[in-house]
Amino acid sequence: MKIGIIGAMNEEIELLHKAVKQERTIEKAGIQLHEGQLGGKTIVYGKSGVGKVNAAVCTQVLIDQGVDCVLFTGVAGALDPELEIGDIVISTSALQHDMDVRPLGFARGVIPFQEQSDFQADEQLVSIAEAAGAKLFPGRYRKGKVLSGDQFIASRETVKELHEEMGGVCTEMEGAALAQVCAMNGIPYVVIRSISDKADGSAHVNFPEFTVQAADNSFRIIEDMVERL
Repeated sequence: MKIGIIGAMNEEIELLHKAVKQERTIEKAGIQLHEGQLGGKTIVYGKSGVGKVNAAVCTQVLIDQGVDCVLFTGVAGALDPELEIGDIVISTSALQHDMDVRPLGFARGVIPFQEQSDFQADEQLVSIAEAAGAKLFPGRYRKGKVLSGDQFIASRETVKELHEEMGGVCTEMEGAALAQVCAMNGIPYVVIRSISDKADGSAHVNFPEFTVQAADNSFRIIEDMVERL
């Protein structure tokens, strides 16, 4: 099995650099990927950069390397008020909250004239992630819908809207794009996010401080998942 892993920022993949015995580097479309061994498994990993376009390009380049599944590791803002900084979210699905064609009669998040808009995570990968969460962060992980958009959410009103109207448990800027590309290629995926801020306007205080901690928590889940796959 060849496992693909993507992070959006340096903090989210530098731990992989330290853990992986690297064998080769691939560069395509401005994306740099690294292939090597982790826990006796072959993995290909890299940094996508921030935002949905970067995530989509990186995911396709990664899939072109012949990976059997894709895991996304990173940080997110909480939408569910019960989530605290450092908690883990395991995606059950991913939807673009900034896909908004309501004036034409489509529900928010729906991609017009397309059968699928809410992309389901792979059940087996979700189950493996749950097992890792129960071992490493008992009582501090939960499953749910990840909402993605090219926006940094920092408004309590928007948080309430995204949680109550769209059913999201956390918000970030890449997961739904990755999920769509995986669906288009028939590749199973799951997004693992650790909460770095409450998406409520306080991020200027807690995001820089907790990003490293949150990225580390997310990496620990990914590392344990690789061992189980």
